[in-house]
Amino acid sequence: MELKIRQAHSDDAKAISQVIVAAVRESNGQDYPASVIESVAAHFTPEQVIELLEQRLVFVALLENEIVGTGALDGNAVRSLFVAPQQQRKGIGQALMARIEKAALGRGIESLLVPSSLTAEGFYARLGYRVLREQLHGEERTLIMTKPLSLL
Repeated sequence: MELKIRQAHSDDAKAISQVIVAAVRESNGQDYPASVIESVAAHFTPEQVIELLEQRLVFVALLENEIVGTGALDGNAVRSLFVAPQQQRKGIGQALMARIEKAALGRGIESLLVPSSLTAEGFYARLGYRVLREQLHGEERTLIMTKPLSLL
């Protein structure tokens, strides 16, 4: 199966929402209490995804025309990188990050920030991101990570 990555459009909102909610519930559930999981999932309804598509450069990863991952560039920050649970650990997240980093370089961005979940810290570290600081928002603990792109 060939992986394709393209810019997202509003018709993708429902599928993007489904990927994000499934990934948050199944993957992040081990590191966060249910209240945090449901709060995060509630921020990614199809309607809210459409709003994000207007604010960010959003990409989707497709296998056989099915959306299996998503990620976005928002200024100098990577946002909402998620891969469907059944497709994780197959290089999809890495391919999305490569596309986001390429887009950032094309916009003259020299380094990226990523607010990482505890769950994704190892993933980002393998891609060369390093923790700058922790951020707490209620019970939700996020790691702010960075990577200089000039080294690519």
